[in-house]
Amino acid sequence: MIIRAAFSLIALSLLAVGCSNAPQGGSADAEGMAKFASDPSFQQAHEDPENLSFKGKGEMISFSTPDGKQGSAYLLKPKTETNKVLFVIQEWWGLNDHIKQEAERLFGELGDVTVMALDMYDGKVATKKEDAAAYMQAATVERCEAIVKGALAHAGSAARVASIGWCFGGGWSLRASVLAGKQAAGCVMYYGMPLEKAAELAPLQADVLGIFAGKDAWITGDVVANFQNLAKATNKKLDIHTFDADHGFANPSNPSYDKSNSDKANALALDFLKKKLS
Repeated sequence: MIIRAAFSLIALSLLAVGCSNAPQGGSADAEGMAKFASDPSFQQAHEDPENLSFKGKGEMISFSTPDGKQGSAYLLKPKTETNKVLFVIQEWWGLNDHIKQEAERLFGELGDVTVMALDMYDGKVATKKEDAAAYMQAATVERCEAIVKGALAHAGSAARVASIGWCFGGGWSLRASVLAGKQAAGCVMYYGMPLEKAAELAPLQADVLGIFAGKDAWITGDVVANFQNLAKATNKKLDIHTFDADHGFANPSNPSYDKSNSDKANALALDFLKKKLS
């Protein structure tokens, strides 16, 4: 027991050193992701989204947030009442039609699950990378947390809540699961910035499926390795899958996304969510 405790202390000390050497933009919070937004190469890695003629079955709803404002989400509900809920969290463009379409795909594949695609930008949707960068830079931790908490309250205290997100939304999928506490059913994060501090990850009560890109110049192999070490040190169950692809390879807004790897990643995510929400 003494040896195990000593090992944990050493592991956490090593993690602190590793995180201090993380690349620029390695912060886990919204401000950290904003550092990526100011990087021209990061902007160029995100092609402007294609126009999408989308007529969905869902509806936009609003809900109160604990900061005294209103949040919103694209809601899809099954005919039969359920306590299973999936939060879908947007890529850096905002809650656009591509994300709504992904929400509908997941809704159709999961069956008896309520799906809420959260609007983390409060109605702002970018069609140009410059606007997306500005919106992501303006997304504060406090406001994003308030939106997640408001969505949790709307889902209800009896809800079992899983989450999924890409890039900006990948990091917030992890944070949403932390905020969900005992209600958290599972987390899927696609190439999002992980949490980097033991105190931030420790409250997590859900398993995590991490989908990353081996050619990612921002969420690098070192970032992923640090995340794995932190999960081990804090006794969290983390399943990592790294694909031979670039950042954003499964981005539903990207005209040149990697369909082959995206299909494989999506199959892993669907299987994970079905098990966690069964």
